[in-house]
Amino acid sequence: MEQKEFWSLIEKSRECESQAEWLTDVLVQNGLEEALDFEFLLQQLMNASYKSRLWGAAFVLMGGCSDDGFDYFRGWLIGQGEEIFNRVMEDPEFLAAYIGEDNLDDEGYPQNEELLSVGLDAYTLIKTGDIEWDDHLYDELLEALDKKGLQPSPDMEFDWEEDDLEDLFPILWERFGEEPLG
Repeated sequence: MEQKEFWSLIEKSRECESQAEWLTDVLVQNGLEEALDFEFLLQQLMNASYKSRLWGAAFVLMGGCSDDGFDYFRGWLIGQGEEIFNRVMEDPEFLAAYIGEDNLDDEGYPQNEELLSVGLDAYTLIKTGDIEWDDHLYDELLEALDKKGLQPSPDMEFDWEEDDLEDLFPILWERFGEEPLG
């Protein structure tokens, strides 16, 4: 699977009620290598989006953002498709114009935790017939990703403090600073 195919699947999945479920079903139908490729590309995008500036924008949007919350936010961002992902990576302030009720989760947040497990779920379903957690299969998946050349998550140093966010993100702050999502 190439990036073009990955993003095509993401776009098609956006039309479905359950994006992660649809993607998992498609990957299971397409086989183990496709599930592995999807996970590889997803993890590359997660690594590419592990940026201090993006975390600061997420912090403003939600009035705070934990490690897990930032992962789920980046899952949501990837789930919005290639065009939105690239625009936000270039300028996180674009989120002020983009975010609306129609693209938030049921709790009113820009989060998609389920997208983060699609590759593993498909891999596990193909291997075992269900999606029950399996330490051995998870290690096997990580080893396969390593063989494909997946780099570890990059280190990040925050280049902002909470007091800096209003000045760093004036457009986001105007919309969400006093009334964050959720």
